[in-house]
Amino acid sequence: MRRLLALLLILPLAAEAQVSRFEITGAAPAFGGREFGAAGRYERITARATIAVDPADPRNAVIADIALAPRNAAGRVEAVADVVILRPVEAARGNGTLLLEVPNRGRKLDLPLFNDAEADERKGEPGNGFLYAQGFTLAWVGWQGDFVPADGQLGIAVPRLAGVTGAVREDHVFDHARSPAVMPLFWAPADPAKARLTVRDSWDAPRQTPADMRFRFTAAGIEIDRPAGFGPAAFYELVYDAKDPAVLALGFAALRDVAAFLRHAAGPENPLAGRLQRSLGFGISQSGRFLRDFLYLGFNEDVAGRAVFDGLMPHIAGSRRLFLNTRWARPDKAPRHPQDPAFSADAFPFAYQEMRDPFTGARDGLLKRCTLSNTCPRVMQTDTEYEWWGAHASLLVTDPADGHHLDLPAGVRAYMVAGAPHFAMPGDVVRRMDICAMPLNPTRAAAPARALLLALDAWVRDGTEPPASRVPTRAAGTLVPPARAVPEIPGLPFTGLHVPLVVSDQGVLPPREIGRYPVFAPLADPDGMAVGGIRQPGLAAPLATWTAWNPRPAGFGPGLFCPLQGSVLPFAATEAERRSAGDPRPSLAERWPTPEARVAAVRAAAEALVAERLLLPEDAAAAIAAVLVGRLP
Repeated sequence: MRRLLALLLILPLAAEAQVSRFEITGAAPAFGGREFGAAGRYERITARATIAVDPADPRNAVIADIALAPRNAAGRVEAVADVVILRPVEAARGNGTLLLEVPNRGRKLDLPLFNDAEADERKGEPGNGFLYAQGFTLAWVGWQGDFVPADGQLGIAVPRLAGVTGAVREDHVFDHARSPAVMPLFWAPADPAKARLTVRDSWDAPRQTPADMRFRFTAAGIEIDRPAGFGPAAFYELVYDAKDPAVLALGFAALRDVAAFLRHAAGPENPLAGRLQRSLGFGISQSGRFLRDFLYLGFNEDVAGRAVFDGLMPHIAGSRRLFLNTRWARPDKAPRHPQDPAFSADAFPFAYQEMRDPFTGARDGLLKRCTLSNTCPRVMQTDTEYEWWGAHASLLVTDPADGHHLDLPAGVRAYMVAGAPHFAMPGDVVRRMDICAMPLNPTRAAAPARALLLALDAWVRDGTEPPASRVPTRAAGTLVPPARAVPEIPGLPFTGLHVPLVVSDQGVLPPREIGRYPVFAPLADPDGMAVGGIRQPGLAAPLATWTAWNPRPAGFGPGLFCPLQGSVLPFAATEAERRSAGDPRPSLAERWPTPEARVAAVRAAAEALVAERLLLPEDAAAAIAAVLVGRLP
């Protein structure tokens, strides 16, 4: 291995390659040499990939500010991305599939989701080892150039446009009452004297400049003396002149080019040469939105005209894309209560097929460019129910003009995990949080995600059709206006709360609202839980109402979402107790007169999901075992 490392340090790649250098910086056994079934042992490789992007290539012209970026002697624009690879030591024992995750803010979140493990694999804890036992080759490529990677994060170094200035805005909700308080700034200020700060009770309230609100620039951002009369969830907005923007959209090219290099490049420079027959792209939340934008902007076509990924699995992305391909980009930004929705992460198009924008008349869709280049992957979008409340996932299957039903294209599947919040980590439990009115819902989407990943792999491997899409729809009557989605239940403070989808004039600062797209929410049953989507055994045979939304309490912005969280409301123990509380939901005693009754219900629900290929047999067994030992599945 030392000889290989030395060779790679001095051996440049072919001049025409977009990856001009792939430098392996480390290689070592993973997980102490542990064996994972038929796949055997794994090896961990770290590397730095230098990409040299040709601005004249039409595939790169879409990158914002690429024409202004500094160039090397060959006239190309360079960036250097961090890369981590976990590969089976014996190539023949792997399954031939590259699973490349787009890191979320530099983090590896596929490991907590699929493996029930920590995000940092360097700690040597493989969790359940699911991905390794299946024989996947795993890779992560840094793409986000707005932070300095630390503590295992992956990033990318991109060029800046020195001397360029422009007006930008920042917003912040502190969720505490301390004063003064520091609001971080994303971009370096060019002229602090021109900055304007406003405050409002919520994003749609009038902007105010109270006389007792003062601010000053610091190394960390701006320090604000907070005004009287505004609570912890007050919305602060700064408009200021910034300088030296980075060409952050090079992250799209980096992911495209490194993924293509790992999949196709021959020779000793590529540690995966000859090992792969197919590749899947995966991303969670911010990174799922990255993949939707990656597809929309045409980056699934590499510079040789080949498809980069055979399959894509954006997870918990809703109908959103990324605020990345623009000057003064904010890849960290995703509008959600109580943040301002007037950011272009929520820009048309939303659906995979071509649709008409009712505000501009433009026709577009996420698959439009890859259809023209014949590089469309199979797409399997998986969302938790939260995305249907907080990220307008209904736009995947409704017309943006009138809200009518849409069928998904033939090469696309969509699934909603009912009753699940945005993203729960392994070991999460029911607990309370100051800014949430209800106890937090720890329901995870991990078990359905494992089954669906294998279904996606089989879909691209040999054409095996995956399970039919499982989402609420207007046609089925399971997707309704938010105000009519949930019945009245004592103790469940539902008010039709949802994140709206606003279209704004981005040509002025602050942006001006033009209109709103129709947004719908999952219809709930009499218990207050969604009837559409994948209902895991714990939801099909419940002990409580599990919701994907959680409002804020008094003092923390009531009428707004507690971001990304769901809630739980237990059932009454007896009929007398629930009647006394005016609770229409049957009590535990009425539902499950014996412990065996609930075990049977969980078993039946689990077996049905296995038959539909929405749950693996081992996860079904785990759900049943959880009931037998008294845990919530």
